[in-house]
Amino acid sequence: MNAFTKRLLNYFLIGIFAVIPIVIILKIIIFIKGMVSDLFSVVYGYADSYLYTMLFFTVSFFILVSIGRTIVEKGKPWIITIFDHIIDRIPFLNTIYRVLKKVIAMFSSRDQEIAKDIVYVEYPKDGVWMAAYVTNRFEDKYVLFIPTSPNPTSGFTVIVDKEKVVKSAMNIEEVTSLIVSVGVDFNKVAEVKKLP
Repeated sequence: MNAFTKRLLNYFLIGIFAVIPIVIILKIIIFIKGMVSDLFSVVYGYADSYLYTMLFFTVSFFILVSIGRTIVEKGKPWIITIFDHIIDRIPFLNTIYRVLKKVIAMFSSRDQEIAKDIVYVEYPKDGVWMAAYVTNRFEDKYVLFIPTSPNPTSGFTVIVDKEKVVKSAMNIEEVTSLIVSVGVDFNKVAEVKKLP
């Protein structure tokens, strides 16, 4: 392969890697737009009026703002408490609903009871260090979620002794950025030097 072809392929790869984040963001925007369009079609198909459809979306927006404000200022509103009570009585759905709430609460800043520490753990073998989310604690044991790169939503859940982990100063955003960037966006060099 001559130098010109190598340079051409190199520029091509650099161009691909430069465009990938834009494509991912566009895919997310298109997905959300599709969901909103589908909802709009359902509401418009039922009401058969743009006025009623826009009224529905406006009222929905203000209801969600009100629920968010109530949660921040007073805690869970009664409507969500009633819904929780109903879902708790439905087998299978209650398990999925409970787990989803815990996962969302772990990543939100308002629930301080859920552990949100970031640690390093030797996984899958000694001498190989991975960043992990602490999702729960039981006395001297930690339940960890070890995400895989570049998709932080897939990974492994492990239980380890607390002596086997090394605390990190990273927050959830920083560790997620580390995982998604496959290590490119990582500025905790001092922490890495301290790992045994």
